[in-house]
Amino acid sequence: DSKETDLCDQEEQEKQPMTGGGRAADSQSAGEDTEKNGSVKLKIPENPEEPKFTGLSKEELLRVAGTPGWVRTRWTLLLVFWLGWLGMLVGAVVIILHAPECRQLPDTKWWNEGPLYQIGHIQAFTASQDLKGLEQKVDSLSQLKVKGLVVGPIHVAPPDEPVNLSFEEVSADVGNLDQFQGFIQAAHRRGISVVLDLTPNYQGSSGPWFSNISVTNVAERLKSGLVFWLNKGVDGVQLSGVERVSSVVPSLWADIRAIVQNGTDNILIGVTDRSSARDVSFLLASCGVDLLISRVLLAGEMDATERAQSIQHLYSSHNQTFLAWSLDGRSEGHLASLVGPALVKLHQLLLFTLPGTPVFNYGDEIGLMDMGTTFPRMLWDSKEELNGTRQEERTQRLSYRRFFCSLSELRVKARSLMFGDFLLLYNSSSSLAYLRAWDQSDRYLAAFNWAEEAAVLQLSDPTLPRRATVILSTNSSALPDNSSVDLTSLWLGPGQAALLMFPYAP
Repeated sequence: DSKETDLCDQEEQEKQPMTGGGRAADSQSAGEDTEKNGSVKLKIPENPEEPKFTGLSKEELLRVAGTPGWVRTRWTLLLVFWLGWLGMLVGAVVIILHAPECRQLPDTKWWNEGPLYQIGHIQAFTASQDLKGLEQKVDSLSQLKVKGLVVGPIHVAPPDEPVNLSFEEVSADVGNLDQFQGFIQAAHRRGISVVLDLTPNYQGSSGPWFSNISVTNVAERLKSGLVFWLNKGVDGVQLSGVERVSSVVPSLWADIRAIVQNGTDNILIGVTDRSSARDVSFLLASCGVDLLISRVLLAGEMDATERAQSIQHLYSSHNQTFLAWSLDGRSEGHLASLVGPALVKLHQLLLFTLPGTPVFNYGDEIGLMDMGTTFPRMLWDSKEELNGTRQEERTQRLSYRRFFCSLSELRVKARSLMFGDFLLLYNSSSSLAYLRAWDQSDRYLAAFNWAEEAAVLQLSDPTLPRRATVILSTNSSALPDNSSVDLTSLWLGPGQAALLMFPYAP
């Protein structure tokens, strides 16, 4: 019995935890976390990540790459790549060989890139009546996209008194030299060039160069004046009566040309009273000026047929970079007074689209009238309240100005208008149409009707498409912008003009 009791006690001891029999109770009270003999606590994550594919090993890749299937695939892709590259190369060569060669751009100067704007009377142009006021108007003038301002004359020149002539002195009536240089700097900051009118006897009645006896002396004194003003920063000089000085003293005229032009970008502008296209052409060829302003287009002296013939004669006789087109000036007055308010936009369109440089008088952009003088007070827009009549006049001025700015901006951007070829399409006693085209640029067609009744222009030429798009019109209600018109029967209302465009077609 005692042996059985010992065996039972031994079995009970083996069932006790292996932490020691004497501390079993302590273990139970110390914590329920104590692991029992033979048990292991494992923490299994709720969402075990799936094993990632690490790709083939280097040895496996080399083994697969050498199989026949992959070898054929590699060679096929390589062959396709090189055949495609070779095909593109051949295609590019074919396109280059068969594409029409681009025309080389002509050599142009700054005055060929946009209009010139003449300010012949400083006191009439600004409220302050001086050169300081002119400087303050540069920002407004830059909005017109003009390339050059022809200013003056501003030098001391008592009428018909060659003895008291002083080319290098600014008349006190318009300001002083410092003000003029401030104006030049302001214009240059805006990318506008400044041309100074140095016509000797600009206020007298004996001619721009005084009498024949005085021409030699005046021309000699002019040379030092030219050097003085060119050193002050002007970009060129304008002289009236060039036919007189160039014929009377040709050697001095050659000196004048050399001083101004001298292989630089300075411009020498000549002004003449001649109106015959042949006379103007001869003078332009003989006197050697960069631009010659004449009366060849002066309204009222010719009909549309004669005007077209004059344009064609000058265009065929001279490079268009030497042609200047103007309808008014210091002695003629302003555009609106010469052609009438109803035809201001028509003649703006004419000057901007002819082959050459358009030249405008101050105020032509707003339809300024002479009002009994060739130097009327310039009208500047103000925000003050206006009555009905004055408000209508202001609205009309702004309409002229917007039309002018649109043409000026287009003239600067469109190569066909800047230096494109000129092709006469239609010509009658009261109507005119011509084409301006350059290489592969968009083509521009200008059409005009001076008559008091409507006209239908039947335009036919191998270079023309059937239809064209209206870019600008003097009557937007009759020919809205961006509308399409039929060139075989182009309808223009009384006194209407339009600028059309169509793309180049090979």
